[in-house]
Amino acid sequence: MSFKPALLSLWLVCLLTRAADYNPLAVDQAVTPIHVDVTFHDAARNRDLPLRIYLPTNTVPEPVVLFSHGLGGTRAGSVFLGEHWAARGYVAVFLQHPGSDDSVWKDQPIAKRLRAMKQAASLDNFLRRVRDVPAVLNQLEFWNADKTNFLFGRLDLKKVGMSGHSFGAVTTEAVSGETLPIEGQKITDSRITAAIAFSPSPPHGISTAKAFGSVKIPWLLMTGTKDVAPIGNADVPARLSVYPALHGAPKYEVVLFNAEHSAFTDRALPGDREPRNPNHHRVILALSTAFWDAYLRGDADALAWLNGAGPRSVMESADRWQFSVK
Repeated sequence: MSFKPALLSLWLVCLLTRAADYNPLAVDQAVTPIHVDVTFHDAARNRDLPLRIYLPTNTVPEPVVLFSHGLGGTRAGSVFLGEHWAARGYVAVFLQHPGSDDSVWKDQPIAKRLRAMKQAASLDNFLRRVRDVPAVLNQLEFWNADKTNFLFGRLDLKKVGMSGHSFGAVTTEAVSGETLPIEGQKITDSRITAAIAFSPSPPHGISTAKAFGSVKIPWLLMTGTKDVAPIGNADVPARLSVYPALHGAPKYEVVLFNAEHSAFTDRALPGDREPRNPNHHRVILALSTAFWDAYLRGDADALAWLNGAGPRSVMESADRWQFSVK
């Protein structure tokens, strides 16, 4: 395609104007999205899976975004994400993973909780988690076709986003294209079309280049300059090693200044030292929403915002941002 200089200038002005008008934080303040808590039985594994489903106000088919909690969490965590994504028109499905949820610690004496959590961060629980994702997608397909279900006809399952924090980020990476050093395991789910990893980390026993070099869908990575968890071996350099290993698909990374591991959750965690910065959640909501809009809805304005000056308009000066859409 060729443009005359005057037409090219006009096209660029129009594109920049559209990006400037786009606002991923805009929601109807008079409406609070509802959520529904359900539990379904995965008969193939004899496993009950609790879900919290945040619903937009309309009932037309909308893209679906899954969220996987961190170690010791539940479907009830990260409400700020679920409510905002639903307010923006997404059906946000928050998974709860038995065996690595709050059942690990809530009945333990305080002195034994850390040990119990470390034991729960196991290969077996990792494999249970990654198998939960296709099980949930299969169930959503069933409910979407069931005229008696509240989700009947409300899900656009050709547009599925996957996300998660910490152990949930590890889960997200595994089902969204990561190569793992596990023989005979089929992990990636081809129904996922974009992914966000909050506090990402590389796997053990394989190079980051091999682990992430064949990812084929857009990824957005979010971490912080002090994003270290009390469990696991992922330090900040390890989290930052994921981005450069991605090739062949659009990739984005934000590193929030002074953000600790809890910055991507609802509340502070034991051991936190930094005061929580309210702008961190603002950045998280803006970037995640623009990313979903761009890569699940195909919204050109969102893509222009994401690939232009939009992210910097919500970040603080010390936050770091990079992307590649080659």
